[in-house]
Amino acid sequence: MDLTDKEYVERCRDGHPEDFGRLVDRYQKPLFSYLAARVGNSPQAEEAAQESFVRAFLSLKKLRQPESFYSWLLGIAGRVAKEQFRSELHRKQESEAAETLLTSADDHTEDYPLEAAIAALPENHRQVILLRYYEGLSCQEVTTRLGMPLGTVTKTLSRAYALLRQELETREHAEQTVNQTEQP
Repeated sequence: MDLTDKEYVERCRDGHPEDFGRLVDRYQKPLFSYLAARVGNSPQAEEAAQESFVRAFLSLKKLRQPESFYSWLLGIAGRVAKEQFRSELHRKQESEAAETLLTSADDHTEDYPLEAAIAALPENHRQVILLRYYEGLSCQEVTTRLGMPLGTVTKTLSRAYALLRQELETREHAEQTVNQTEQP
């Protein structure tokens, strides 16, 4: 029995907290991918994903639009990633110079270029890409999940592809330029 996000949220609110596990199963992979690009490494992304799900579960009663669970979850995850970054920044500033920290923070996106490019997409584009390719949903399933018309989903995917290609080409060109200037 595969219910909508809204139905799972309502069931959780009605005393079936085990249904939250189905939402976790549904969004674990796309949330991890989103966070990997934001925080830069797998252990921190896993920790941030767990924290995001815990906060979402504890705040489920505050969710005004249960059908927008995924967008709401991404908002929570963004705040968790920001908090992690600030916490890490604070820890590193205590042990080393701030300039060293900024240099290492810039290197994180090189580990996950596609994920970093996805994270840079506008919210609606990012949601569709994550659901379609990281969650493996068909376009029709994405329309059901997000409550969008099919044409909007396919047009958003097309625009997202173009933005991703452009971002990845820009990154590749920048990397080639850096490599050329470093050669004697």
